[in-house]
Amino acid sequence: MKTPRILVIAGSDSSGGAGIQADIKTITMLGGHAMTAITAITAQNTLGVQAVEVLPPEMVIAQARSCIGDIGVDAVKIGMLGSPAIAEAVADLLDDVDAPVVFDPVMVATSGSVLADKATVAAFERLMALATLTTPNVPELDALGGTGALAARGIAFLAKGGDAPDDPVTDTLHRPGRDPLSWQSPRIDTRHTHGTGCTLASAIAAGLGADLGLVAAIEQARAFTRAAMLAAPGLGRGSGPLGQQAVRG
Repeated sequence: MKTPRILVIAGSDSSGGAGIQADIKTITMLGGHAMTAITAITAQNTLGVQAVEVLPPEMVIAQARSCIGDIGVDAVKIGMLGSPAIAEAVADLLDDVDAPVVFDPVMVATSGSVLADKATVAAFERLMALATLTTPNVPELDALGGTGALAARGIAFLAKGGDAPDDPVTDTLHRPGRDPLSWQSPRIDTRHTHGTGCTLASAIAAGLGADLGLVAAIEQARAFTRAAMLAAPGLGRGSGPLGQQAVRG
């Protein structure tokens, strides 16, 4: 059986809770091989983001091309991009990549720190158009124009409900030409939610890279993310990391 090759284009989280670090743990536990193109280096912990250093777009693309040209790629996950120039460069790169793409439009960290300015958000349009799936949370969906606007533009997206006050939590898949499909799960009462969005998107990419259909990949990813939340090791004084390493896919 082949090992799914998953390329992650995202930022680094020094605390290991989100970003590239959460992506690598998730993909590994689901049986994939994680490759990375780091877009930004952050100094952060469970309390917030203290500093961000964005890499040049040329270096981001060089990392990605090194992986694609040698190892190959079965799916791509995009997270924090850091600048409009990186977003445009990644879109140019992916125009020539024949693999499913999961785009997590990271704008604000769980701690509340802003990770994308208005110009970067504006550059998301091309990535959403080429992505197999975009995975906005409630505030990100609002910033992108709302459910109606994304659906009208023919974008496939999973509207995540974790930031809404509802219990159970509802996630809804919207696809062009199809009725919405929703999943509901009891809310997990925990402060350890740092990296939930990264984990979910990477788990979906791992599923798509293993040739699961989109619905099956989402269902696997939701189950994995919930299990990782329940297995959180209880680290930090704020929004703590998940326990991906304790979950078997």
